[in-house]
Amino acid sequence: MARKKRRRAVWPLALLLPLLFPLAYYAWLPSADELVTTIPKVTALMQQRLDEPKKTWTKPRRTVVPLSQISPLMVKAVVLSEDARFYQHDGFDWTEIGNSVEKNLSEGRFARGGSTLTQQLAKNLWLGTKKTLARKLDEAILAVKLERALSKERILEVYLNVVEWGPGVFGVESAARTHFGVSAAELRPYQVALLVGMLPAPRKSRIDKPSEAFKARARRVMALIGEDPSELESRISR
Repeated sequence: MARKKRRRAVWPLALLLPLLFPLAYYAWLPSADELVTTIPKVTALMQQRLDEPKKTWTKPRRTVVPLSQISPLMVKAVVLSEDARFYQHDGFDWTEIGNSVEKNLSEGRFARGGSTLTQQLAKNLWLGTKKTLARKLDEAILAVKLERALSKERILEVYLNVVEWGPGVFGVESAARTHFGVSAAELRPYQVALLVGMLPAPRKSRIDKPSEAFKARARRVMALIGEDPSELESRISR
């Protein structure tokens, strides 16, 4: 009789385990709560870059600034170029994910990603650039945490202060000063287009020697923000 009672007691626990594991894993991953008021001095991506043997710099360049000290045109360009439905989704753009899957299947390769700015921020802060299924799962869970803890404006503020803009350059303030000698608040439309055009390949995009692919991305950004591309053309043709 005692053995039967023990068996009955085990069954509820066995049924609960599949539910408890995801909850425990969610709790185990980093919390986004501290990001409400602070931005980490060193992110996972920064540490990854610091650990690379052939880097040409020894200390990340980054100056944290509030969103109010970043050109509104820069904010607009990043959203339109990187995540057009940023203000409508809760961390995942299912339309873009579907489009990416369709394109990748048709080309038989990973030709297009579907990550939102929130997912990009999660990867930047905690995961680095390594791509595995486990990392993508972590990225998805962390994106949920970010969306629950932070406002959309705060997500943008943190993102713009940690994203990479060339070797050793992190954050829009350092990017603006490094590449153009101005503050993030003073960026002109063509400078915004060039910086946003760098984002898909920040270490390969050179403003002093722009590739055709880089020029095309910058032109696209100018079109997205409704600016005359003539200034951009005159700058990159020098």
